[in-house]
Amino acid sequence: MTRHSSANPDVLVLGGGLVGSAVAWGLAREGARVTVLDQDDGALRASRGNFGLVWIQGKGYGLSPYARWSRSSAARWPSLADALLAETGIDVALRQPGGFHFCFSDDDLAERAKRLGTLQRELGDYPYQLLDAREVRERLPAIGPDVIGASYTPMDGHVNPLKLLRALHAGMQRRGVKLVGGEEALRIAPESGGFAVQGKRGTYRAARVVLAAGLGNRVLAPHVGLHAPVAPNRGQVLISERVAPFLHYPTLNVRQTDEGTVQFGDSMEEVGFNDFTTTPVLSDIARRGVRAFPLLKNVRLVRTWAALRVYSPDGFPVYDESARHPGAFVVTCHSGVTLAAAHALRVAPWIAGGAMPDEIPAFTGNRFLESPALIPAH
Repeated sequence: MTRHSSANPDVLVLGGGLVGSAVAWGLAREGARVTVLDQDDGALRASRGNFGLVWIQGKGYGLSPYARWSRSSAARWPSLADALLAETGIDVALRQPGGFHFCFSDDDLAERAKRLGTLQRELGDYPYQLLDAREVRERLPAIGPDVIGASYTPMDGHVNPLKLLRALHAGMQRRGVKLVGGEEALRIAPESGGFAVQGKRGTYRAARVVLAAGLGNRVLAPHVGLHAPVAPNRGQVLISERVAPFLHYPTLNVRQTDEGTVQFGDSMEEVGFNDFTTTPVLSDIARRGVRAFPLLKNVRLVRTWAALRVYSPDGFPVYDESARHPGAFVVTCHSGVTLAAAHALRVAPWIAGGAMPDEIPAFTGNRFLESPALIPAH
């Protein structure tokens, strides 16, 4: 078995998706020597199948620290985008004009009012507007007649998630992070002075280890006394041909990308590890998109895909340091795009030895050992 020194890293990050890459880049900014172990392209990758939203409205209903955490990440997103552009020359196409959640019934609109009103009372600074059909049409002339209203907040935005992943990989490697591709962590053994991670191709050692392996965290966490009971939730996506600009704001299930294509999504399915697309769900997604924007009725679709979200039992993230084996951390969530700035600019400094962000204690994995009420994250 080969032993890799990887220039004696301070930290091993297990997982090279959006979560692991954001943490690794942030750690390198803090001066840490970092090695990232990443599986091959056959892995279940949420990072390459997501919707690209930097989405705040409605999040944290039932757990206000998550609302604050998401908001803090969105506020830091311009700094992250600017830093990645300066370092790598890659523009991740961040736009934060605010976002719309469409309502198709009075019950939908009442639920939005309840949810956003509660968050505003809990957080104070939480701007939003409830719009009627006329007000929505004034802002989005292409909207369909079935939309009876919408919620809008100026906090929301979107990015190109593939460019983001590419920029994080380029940026972390420019900062000296070693990326070991085609490697899967099989076991983690605490040892004197740190941890030994056994992979398929070798053994890797460092004083600290970060579990950012998505769905793999469920199996790896117990090795170091952590609890991350994550499970897959499938989302399917449709992509259209490029069309003339008509939608200058992100919405929850339709967005026009920086390249002019239209992305349709927002399905949620509990189907285990099946990441195949299915015609009935894709048909429903397309129908909802056309209901919101009838002008898309005859647009040609060019790609479809499905990916598995990383969901905890209550839908909120798991951030934790092992009490039994200090120096072992788990970082897992289903909002790797929205929270990329928080992971790079708040979680990474904590892992590097800085102060723990105030919100982190709300997200310990031990909350699932006490059978708390399950609360949806959206």
